[in-house]
Amino acid sequence: MTDELPTITKLAELVGLLGDDVYVRWSKGPDADAASVSRDSLTGVELPGLSANPLRIEPWWGERSHELWVARRLFDYRHLRDLRGPDVCAWVLRGAEVGRGPDNEPLVRCLEPLAWVADTALDECIELVDAQNSEEWGPLDRSS
Repeated sequence: MTDELPTITKLAELVGLLGDDVYVRWSKGPDADAASVSRDSLTGVELPGLSANPLRIEPWWGERSHELWVARRLFDYRHLRDLRGPDVCAWVLRGAEVGRGPDNEPLVRCLEPLAWVADTALDECIELVDAQNSEEWGPLDRSS
């Protein structure tokens, strides 16, 4: 299944996929996720869906940059590749929300894998976030 997925190489391509049921997930991919579940990393409790990050733009965001919105969503969890291993990457899916996780993240059932996210698109995200010059904002990394 995943060999047939397209790869998003530019942030603008990812913006073109935005929708109410579109999520980004950091894992080994749809094939690996089909045979596993997400777990709460603190307690080990099995969760009823896969932890994912919504890509829908919230109404309060207004007319601001869609690229910056998506860049934030990817930037937040990019540390998971280092934490969970080199086979972990970002991929985009269409999903149905089945609950909320311990960090209030959506838990989803994957309806359709859409695309892999290439490092070139992730590099664009880092550049765009860094260009905001915010000293109070960074990835949601608990490992340090």
